[in-house]
Amino acid sequence: MNTLKDPLRTGYVLRARTHKITLGQKTRIMAILNLTPDSFSQDGCLAGGMNDPGANLDRARELIREGADILDVGGESTRPGAQKISAAEELRRILPTLKLIKKHTRVLISVDTYKSEVARRALDEGASLINDIMGVDPDR
Repeated sequence: MNTLKDPLRTGYVLRARTHKITLGQKTRIMAILNLTPDSFSQDGCLAGGMNDPGANLDRARELIREGADILDVGGESTRPGAQKISAAEELRRILPTLKLIKKHTRVLISVDTYKSEVARRALDEGASLINDIMGVDPDR
């Protein structure tokens, strides 16, 4: 009989700042909060040019109530053909919402960025993880 239990992963603890997640105990859910006007899934909180951190916090709380263990906040679309934005614009989009989520929830916050400046600022403002889909800093 073949089991899927991996003794090297059982009980592995992922530590991210003050958060600790023991892997292998249950499935963890990462919900995505797109703060872009041009989201890949067309559900961006900035759709129509709006950026309302209070409404974004309400959406974050809804995602948490629905079972999210981690919130992944993104400020730049990575869909094919998406317009690249500056680090300053990405920070303008994500920081107000990130600060509110950090202040009003206890959820682990991940920030989806490939820019080192955005990653540093996000961590300074309370993010616990960086979700870097590129693996390289384009400014280097």
